[in-house]
Amino acid sequence: MRFKSRALALIYIVPLLLCGTTDSYAKKMYRWVDENGRVFFSDVVPPDQVQHKRETINENARVLDVVEKAKTPEELAQQKRLDALRKEQEKIIAKQAADDKVLLSTYRSLDDMNKALDNKLALMDSEKKMIEGNRRRMEQQLLQQQQQAANLERNAQKVPDKLLKEIASTRQQIEQNIQEMARHESNRQSVEKAFRADIARFAFLTQADENQKNQPSSVADNAVNELGLFTCQDADQCDKAWKIAGEFVYKFATTGRDVENEKLIMTAAPFNDDDLSLSVSRLEKGGIQQIFLDLRCKDSNMGKELCDGEKAQAIRRGFTAYVQLQLASQ
Repeated sequence: MRFKSRALALIYIVPLLLCGTTDSYAKKMYRWVDENGRVFFSDVVPPDQVQHKRETINENARVLDVVEKAKTPEELAQQKRLDALRKEQEKIIAKQAADDKVLLSTYRSLDDMNKALDNKLALMDSEKKMIEGNRRRMEQQLLQQQQQAANLERNAQKVPDKLLKEIASTRQQIEQNIQEMARHESNRQSVEKAFRADIARFAFLTQADENQKNQPSSVADNAVNELGLFTCQDADQCDKAWKIAGEFVYKFATTGRDVENEKLIMTAAPFNDDDLSLSVSRLEKGGIQQIFLDLRCKDSNMGKELCDGEKAQAIRRGFTAYVQLQLASQ
């Protein structure tokens, strides 16, 4: 009670203290607001008030330092999740940057990439023909073995066990050949899909346009835009963009709301194979505020395919354009 009276009294005398010019008043003061909205000034902060956000001010009322409000256990837990999300997003950006560097250093042009793809597919097609040739040979061998067994049976002769085993073995080899062909075809499709994705990425990075050669920064801008990264021009724009980012998350996510605060907006973790969970985090790097978009799918083959698929990638690529369009319309 004594402290409160002292603090309240300071509310009225602090102007005099701040305007004083003698050394006796030239010391630091603390200013804070309690949970009831009351403003306090004091040269000491009592233990029961340290949880509030407070400012350290000098005799000229200039703020020297700010101590943020103590976080609750829930806020600390959310901060931990945010930190984990940031690390994952940084990994995505770092990996993409490394992949882009390799891509740009490996190929000189789109023609080089298309020729490399043609050569790779031609080699795989040659392997396919060899597999098909082996199967035709084994099918012919099986036909001969079956005819030999049929001739013996027509002549009322017993088919030797050795011949029966050879027939069974040939059938097994044919089945293995069919499986090998299926694996080869699946691998060929994967190789072609990945290669064409690299071709599209190379075209995106270089823009396949001579006028981009003198604008290296545009390549970097395009890269981060495609990753789902929006860079704010100032704090006011970032506040507006953050609201828009939240709308984007709830519009395209298929899971319900989970976390929503000033640093992280995230929907619930994916439960089904076709669930798509979205999150955005507001970060500051080198004095620049940025908003990251991240996508999560169920940890399953179908979930991985969803996150790697065109639908998820289109959502990621469209994020920055969506925010920019909404900002322009305001």
